Amino acid sequence: MIRTAMAAAAAALGLASAARAVPPPPPITFVQVGRVMLDPASGRVDTAKTLVIKGDGRIAEVRDGYVADPGGRVIDLKDSFVLPGLIDCHVHLTSETNPNQNVERFTKTKADLALDGAYFAKKTLEAGFTTVADLGAPNESIFALRAATASGRLAGPRILAAGSAISAHGGHGDANDMPDELVRIYRAPTICSGADECRRATREQVRSGADLIKVLATGGVLSRTNAGLNQQLTDEELKAIVQAAHSMGRIVTAHAHGADGINAFLRAGGDSIEHGTYLDPEGVRLMKQNGAYLIPTLMAGDYVAKIANGPGNFFTPAVAAKAREAGPKMLGMVSRAHAAGVKIAFGTDTGVSRHGDNAYEFVLLVRAGLSPLEAIQAATVRAADHLRISEDAGALTPGHSADLIAVKGDPLQDVSLLQHVSFVMKAGAVYKD
Repeated sequence: MIRTAMAAAAAALGLASAARAVPPPPPITFVQVGRVMLDPASGRVDTAKTLVIKGDGRIAEVRDGYVADPGGRVIDLKDSFVLPGLIDCHVHLTSETNPNQNVERFTKTKADLALDGAYFAKKTLEAGFTTVADLGAPNESIFALRAATASGRLAGPRILAAGSAISAHGGHGDANDMPDELVRIYRAPTICSGADECRRATREQVRSGADLIKVLATGGVLSRTNAGLNQQLTDEELKAIVQAAHSMGRIVTAHAHGADGINAFLRAGGDSIEHGTYLDPEGVRLMKQNGAYLIPTLMAGDYVAKIANGPGNFFTPAVAAKAREAGPKMLGMVSRAHAAGVKIAFGTDTGVSRHGDNAYEFVLLVRAGLSPLEAIQAATVRAADHLRISEDAGALTPGHSADLIAVKGDPLQDVSLLQHVSFVMKAGAVYKD
């Protein structure tokens, strides 16, 4: 009872503090910008513009020059480069890799995870990411966090949440490395076997409130099991999941490393591939044929390889072996996919790496062969297209949400500047200046 009361008190203080951090937008705001990329799809940079933002948090118009009307709030960004708020298509807001994570599976409640998520969501927003897709967290934790940030009770990005991922019994995402009696307690309700059961799990996840469906098509690097990185759900199961999700208006994205799982998911009609480590020519062909997106998550591969090869390695031998093998391969995979014309959207798998460091992915994407503009497009217009939110996010033209960031200098010349965002606005409210 004492621990519960103390936790409740701490939660109340934390929520109150976060709520006070959310400023209400004034009736009208004039953002005067020196340089601005209104629509990253064009790549054009305009100078000396004023964004007019109404009280609903949307851009009403873009005026030439530096102007303001009486009674309006003026924000001076004349010395800055302004872009649309960034979009990360793959995060895990309620967790972060650490040496105690295996113990925390048993000691942290879903309420604890939601409060952790509130802290990490604020860090993510202040790093310039005004929209994220959370691709794996307990339904109760992430859906509550989504509602709190959407209502303005908490400072955080717009969240599209998948909740619990659809996965195979014994596969990546199951309650592995536990005694059998605990598996029944900790196993997610989205673990399935057989097409009908996987179809049911997908429909139940939509009913629970998922914005999109995440399927674990292959083994995973951080699975505490020596089950490899190849296909784990059958072709029939993948088809059932995709058909069920599409019939209920949801896109389906697949965690997929092995080429067999990537290709099986794409043949099933899946919409996007997360990671894609062993993407082969057939996978490239299918992605281009289907118009599917690749979300590379280069940061995740880079981060786990550094842990596995470092003096402080805390991975199990099986996890460390997978990290050493898969991590270094991801950069070359993205280079080949980009050269072949595969569509790429920005995603980091943050939560594997540290929250707030998301923009390092830009550096890795450019290292893989994307231009700075292409990397920025991946995190704006491409990501918005992938998540089906182009009417709201990804650009700063009239009608879009007033989600914008500013940096000093020119990120088209030095994309690493996006790791040092100086100003953040989401839906007309300023969160960092």
